[in-house]
Order: sequence, then C-alpha cells, then structure tokens
Amino acid sequence: MTTTPMTSPPIPILDLGRDYDQRYAEADLHYDAHGQLSAVFGRNVAVHRHDRFFQLHYMTRGQVHVYLDDTPYRLQGPMLFFTPPGIPHAFVTDAECEGHVITLRQPWVWQMFSEGKRAPDPRLEIPLCVGLAELPDGLAAEAGQIDQLFRLLQREFRADLPGRELNLQALVRLILVTVLRLAGSAQPDWQVNRPDLLLFHRFNLLVEQHFQQHWPIPHYAGLLGLTSARLNLVCRRIAQMSAKRVVWERQAQEARRLLLHSGLSINEIGYELGFKDPGYFSRFFTQQVGMSPRDFRARQAAPPAAT
Repeated sequence: MTTTPMTSPPIPILDLGRDYDQRYAEADLHYDAHGQLSAVFGRNVAVHRHDRFFQLHYMTRGQVHVYLDDTPYRLQGPMLFFTPPGIPHAFVTDAECEGHVITLRQPWVWQMFSEGKRAPDPRLEIPLCVGLAELPDGLAAEAGQIDQLFRLLQREFRADLPGRELNLQALVRLILVTVLRLAGSAQPDWQVNRPDLLLFHRFNLLVEQHFQQHWPIPHYAGLLGLTSARLNLVCRRIAQMSAKRVVWERQAQEARRLLLHSGLSINEIGYELGFKDPGYFSRFFTQQVGMSPRDFRARQAAPPAAT
C-alpha cells in the first residue's frame, strides 16, 4: 500500500485590485497610508504574495514582525520592508504602527531601472527588511531622506496638479535608489524560534480556510497536534495576540472587505461569515472595528474631507 505525501497548499496571491481598490488593477503606482490598509486587512496579514507587483512598506513608528520568504524579523519603526513580485511574506503590526505603503507595477519599475538593453538591477529581485534608527554613519543621510521622500510622494499622489505623473515617477526612483543603497546594511536582528513560526503560519492557513465555520480554538489546536495553551503561546510569541484574536481579526477583515466591495446587505454579510444572528454579527464588528457595520460602510463611502 502506498501513501500520497501531504503537500502544502499554495501560497495565495493577494490581488489588491480585486480585494481592496480597483485602481490597483491598472495603475503603475498606488499609495496608501498604512492605517487605510490595516483598516481593511487587519494587523495580522497572513502569508501571501503579489503577482507582478513590487511593494514597499515604510513604518514610521510601532513594532513590526515581518516574515520575508524564509527569514523572520522583528523591528521597531522607523523601518522598511521591500517585497519583489512573487516573494512570500507575512507581517503583524502593533496598534501604534503608522506609515506608508506603495505598490508598483513590475514592468514600470523594470523600465525605470533598465538602461538600453541592460537588465534591471538584480537587487530589485531580493526582499529587504531594515531598521532605520541605527544605521552606519555612511547611510544615516539615506535613512533621513526616506521620510521626506514619502511625505512628498503622499502629497503628490493625493493632489491633482500639473506634472503629477512625472513627479511621482521621480520620487519613486529616488525612493528605490535609496532602498538599493540600504540593501547592504540589512541583517536579521532577531530570529524567531523556527518551529513556532511554522506553526503560526500553519494555523493562519487553517484560519484562512475555515474562519467562516467558527471553529473553537481546541479544534484548530487538535488539527495542529497542539494543546490550546501551546497554540496560544505560539500566537502570543509571534503576533502578541491570542489564537482567538487571530481568528477574530480574519473574520473582521473579511467583513470590512465585503462591506466595502460587495452589494450584500449587512445581514447577508453576517450570514456569509457564518453568524447566525445578525445582531451578534453587528456587536462583534463594533467590538473589533470600533464602529457599527452601517457606520463603517457609510464612512468609507463618504468623500474625503478637504485638507
């Protein structure tokens, strides 16, 4: 009798144009404040990858746990991490985190960094995570200008002024050149216990597949060959939250996505997420997000206030 070896499920591709904002589908560059993305995707972003997009997170404050390919990091802001297309990554940010995120279409970046027939800089294909507070003296000035460049890019992206596209391309080029200069300084300053990290990602994959079924934590733990106490310990070590909070974050993330991008009623969204009582779903969402589903949908639909 032969047995078929178990294979890991494929790492999902996060399609921001489908799951968050349709402008990602066509734009060469998209900018978001970290708070805008975390309001939709939560603080615990399970392992995923982006197809044909580079992404750069610059966190000005707060603690960030990052998993880039097979390397874990834990850094305090200011810090940045850079993910080329196809690179698996996951991250957890604490409640104090603030920062900026840019998403860049791969052909646009390649064109920007190719001279004639030369291939783009190979360092653009290598993931990067680096703290900016204690860089060597020779790189301190580079780190100092990152903040200014991102603030300029944020202002330019949100404005509709003559020369906007040219200015945005120039700012992105300056930011990426600075990232390439910092690449040589990046070293993992903290190595998490590898078995714990793998268990945490296995748990996240189970949550991704079954969060609508409202499994109790002991059921997840049993499938992982753990006790509930051990699973909670792993989650607190990696993400500073309980296993139940990891599940709640994923349920709340999906609720926010459906409120923003579906035509379902609030009651229908609750049923879609496995809540049998609409009132309980509304209370759950309010507790997790800080406002009712109705208020969240109305606020996100309202045009931004002029600044």
